[in-house]
Amino acid sequence: MYEDKTLVCKECGNEFVFTAGEQEFYAEKGFVNEPQRCKACRDARKNSAKAEREMFEATCASCGGVARVPFRPREDRPVYCSDCFAKMKAEG
Repeated sequence: MYEDKTLVCKECGNEFVFTAGEQEFYAEKGFVNEPQRCKACRDARKNSAKAEREMFEATCASCGGVARVPFRPREDRPVYCSDCFAKMKAEG
């Protein structure tokens, strides 16, 4: 039914294969256009759109070490470093 197609990436100009399986997937999802970028360029494009996550430093409430967390710590809530958090989670 579907056959592999060789396409040219509009970003880098390299050839890439649009496999029969990918074509079938596109058809199932209702996509009508073929991909215009190779996998590497698609991934790079996706990652460039993501904003770098702001990290905050706090003192771990368990061991006193430095904890880097993706949220602004509050004084009324304890913050744990990755190791202590994993230990607490494992203990239940």
